[in-house]
Amino acid sequence: MQSTSQPTPNPMGVARFISACQRQPVTTTPLWFMRQAGHCLADYRKLRESYDILTIARTPELCSQVSLLPVERYGVDAAVMYNDIILPFAGMGLHTELDPARGPIVENPVQSLQDVENLIISDAEEATPFVMEAIRIVKRELHGKQAVIAIAGGPLTLALYILEGIPSRDYARAKTVLYQQPEVWHALLEKITRVLISYVQAEIRAGADVVQMFDSNVGILGPTIYRTFVQPYSQRVLAAIKDAGGVSIHFGTANASLLSAMAEAGGDVIGVDWRVDIDTAWQQIGDQHAIMGNLDPMLMLAPWDAIEAQARAILESVGPRPGHIFNLGHAVHPATQPDTLRRLADFVHTYSWN
Repeated sequence: MQSTSQPTPNPMGVARFISACQRQPVTTTPLWFMRQAGHCLADYRKLRESYDILTIARTPELCSQVSLLPVERYGVDAAVMYNDIILPFAGMGLHTELDPARGPIVENPVQSLQDVENLIISDAEEATPFVMEAIRIVKRELHGKQAVIAIAGGPLTLALYILEGIPSRDYARAKTVLYQQPEVWHALLEKITRVLISYVQAEIRAGADVVQMFDSNVGILGPTIYRTFVQPYSQRVLAAIKDAGGVSIHFGTANASLLSAMAEAGGDVIGVDWRVDIDTAWQQIGDQHAIMGNLDPMLMLAPWDAIEAQARAILESVGPRPGHIFNLGHAVHPATQPDTLRRLADFVHTYSWN
């Protein structure tokens, strides 16, 4: 399927997924879906009648069950852990809850430099042992048939939650701190980064093959501000994943103007959303990175002909270049039909340029 001028493509399992992440030839384009663990699956919805999201995430048996649900159902190449990026907050001394409709809520947001100094730099094994145990269970259950993707928040996105306290449209309070109190901003990002380094390395030690760093809200910044106030911290977290022997996916949304800067920060794979054509994005990030994306999740609610046409356009745009992981540009919409996701996975896996 893809160019064979390099080593022989690996045909299956974890090795195929990792080969694509490392821009090596593979026999078929690997695929997974962000938030595939839940949302539109009936078994998940039934489970949610008894448990809230954080209870599932903090209970290894439940977390592993939900993480494994979509693997066979959709025929994807990886299981993504059913976790939320705010899980490290409790170990930092932050009191948080997750409103399914609104998002993360921090009851004691950071308001001063003293508040930052009071935050705890927690050890991930001690603060979030349930995350690591769930990864170990999923790793055992998959028997190398699929990769295990752990998740972590990006330094910027976590800082926004910690400073705002409640979900925000414009992140005015957080950006005011960034511009008017840079010493508070940098002190906070330093603590978040140290916590994240412990967290992602523990995830790799527990058995994760890949860690996706979600800096989902990074698009609120321009390139110059990003390079000064975020890039150095993201770079350290992504380097820590590599140092632990893992593969990293660096993901953001509404970030077309930041792709080159995010690539400078690092990541074996740069995830892109649907707001930029994938070939244009790859030109910006450079051939030294693999790329992930980038079908609009809302397209999954359209008739199959429209989905197939756009999926084909993405695959044709990538062409035979190694280093593409197919995905949606962001999370699966809850109204998506599971059979449609399975049909898309089958289409991507059988697509050929020949």
